[in-house]
Amino acid sequence: MVDNSEIQRRRTFAIIAHPDAGKTSLTEKLLLFGGQIQVAGAVKSNKIKKTATSDWMEIEKQRGISVTTSVMEFDYRDYKINILDTPGHQDFAEDTYRTLTAVDSVIIVVDGAKGVETQTRKLMEVCRMRNTPVIIFVNKMDREGKDPFDLLDELEEELMIQVRPLSWPIEQGPRFKGVYNIYEQKLDLYQPSKQIVTEKVEIDINTEELDGQIGKPLADKLRSDLELIEGVYPEFDVETYLEGHCAPVFFGSALNNFGVQELLNCFVEIAPSPRPVQAEEREVKPEEHKFTGFIFKITANIDPNHRSCVAFCKVCSGKFVRNAPYLHVRHGKSMRFSSPTQFMAQRKTTIDEAYAGDIIGLPDNGTFKIGDTLTEGELLHFRGLPSFSPEMFKYIENADPMKQKQLAKGIDQLMDEGVAQLFVNQFNGRKIIGTVGQLQFEVIQYRLLNEYNASCRWEPVSLYKACWVESDDIEELEAFKKRKYQYMAKDREGRDVFLADSSYVLQMAQIDFKHIKFHFTSEF
Repeated sequence: MVDNSEIQRRRTFAIIAHPDAGKTSLTEKLLLFGGQIQVAGAVKSNKIKKTATSDWMEIEKQRGISVTTSVMEFDYRDYKINILDTPGHQDFAEDTYRTLTAVDSVIIVVDGAKGVETQTRKLMEVCRMRNTPVIIFVNKMDREGKDPFDLLDELEEELMIQVRPLSWPIEQGPRFKGVYNIYEQKLDLYQPSKQIVTEKVEIDINTEELDGQIGKPLADKLRSDLELIEGVYPEFDVETYLEGHCAPVFFGSALNNFGVQELLNCFVEIAPSPRPVQAEEREVKPEEHKFTGFIFKITANIDPNHRSCVAFCKVCSGKFVRNAPYLHVRHGKSMRFSSPTQFMAQRKTTIDEAYAGDIIGLPDNGTFKIGDTLTEGELLHFRGLPSFSPEMFKYIENADPMKQKQLAKGIDQLMDEGVAQLFVNQFNGRKIIGTVGQLQFEVIQYRLLNEYNASCRWEPVSLYKACWVESDDIEELEAFKKRKYQYMAKDREGRDVFLADSSYVLQMAQIDFKHIKFHFTSEF
């Protein structure tokens, strides 16, 4: 068997949130506690040239948003922590959905003033689908926001999950005094500082000592709040949290480094170690002896000086060893990896071994696709990495005839990453890029120019949806393709895709052709 203590000490989780809720700031502060960075970069401030550690792509630094998921690992106390920082912007939701297939638990960041926003709701749905345990961090308590009790009600209602506060704020905005840590029964007093960690006081809240620390009116209010919490919310139970039925809630301010360590301390104790993963053939348990893993993300150009792709592999079971031969299931051939890496945002280090729950980077020159499986010989297929049907479409045209090759290579690598989807129209041979959001077109154009030195231009094409079509009735499929030949395309796998130009056309096609299946994700 594999060394079980190694698996038990792993915590692999994603941080998800609506844009601007403070997700990247929280990631930074966690890294600060892990001793990985000495000074946190103020994410938005332009005075400090040091930008956020986890946002390494040029366009992210300019805009102050995260556009790809970054992976970071560090040790904290006796635990090994793997964080996946995900983009909050809805145009990159697909990247985030895929990331959620590779983690064992999730921390959701909610802005104390704005409460639950659309993107948070969508991401929570994915967590519910997979029964992923969730911890909620209510951020920006140093600004005026909603009443904490109202906020808890809103969380329960909007995210459809029971909540249980494990820390409680004392006032907010300019009057913010700190939080009472219910989990550790300590008072944490607040001093605004982006670099230092705040002092903790062990206090019996039923004595006058509390009045001395925060003044009698606030002390009385805190006591009655806590009484109310004990009365209204069931006692915190780790099992219900692990089953994904109850979410512990913490309050703090990530930017000012407040309430973050409390979150981390409780998180490492209660969060799940790596869990079994369901493959098509069987359930794979983390403590199994043999190595298995799957690719959930591919990123081009982590280092702009080297045109290289990296495939991110989540280790599902066993122990990964450098230079050992592993089977690439889709290609049916054996591969060795001489330089597998682990990440600290942009700093990569080569590793010799990795255990279940770890995320490793494998150098990729076009051998991997998202969803590929690596094993020690067993034919396994891990499912659940969907490609959604795009909602926005544009023709992509070469703007510089001298750079045809660079453009083709750039498009190829970016599509491997799953940034967007490429369809080739069978009628006129033109390339159509489909995305989930407008911003992705800008990112693609920017990255083609900056990373591949290829310029492209977009031309409008009015389409409503792309759907994959298949049928057991070959004749009917042929008749359909003949009738719709102007709207038929192939994806990169060579599968048939119908590009419907309106919802009416799509409905009529579904009525007219009874035996054709129309799929809206590429996984079927």
